[in-house]
Amino acid sequence: MGLRKSQNKQTQATMLKKFIKKGSNFRDDEGYPTDVPRGHFVVYIGDTRSRYVVPISWLHHKGFQSLLQRAEEEFGFNHEMGLTIPCHEQDFLSLLSVIG
Repeated sequence: MGLRKSQNKQTQATMLKKFIKKGSNFRDDEGYPTDVPRGHFVVYIGDTRSRYVVPISWLHHKGFQSLLQRAEEEFGFNHEMGLTIPCHEQDFLSLLSVIG
């Protein structure tokens, strides 16, 4: 996911696809979300799990990578809650203003 070098990039890609599939209540016949534009994915922020749809290009931003690393450390890649980022929503919104 751009966080660190991995010898098994296929596993990371597979996990990201699973997270993308879990991030929506509206799905097509194959299980992919219909309310998330192509080239975007869903993240859940903080204890309230506020839902945000963000562009995949953010995976290259150092600030977003830092948040993903925190999520990996806290939750790992094998959990059923979608891609949840453990930070305060206000901190995430501050990052949004810098990135976007």
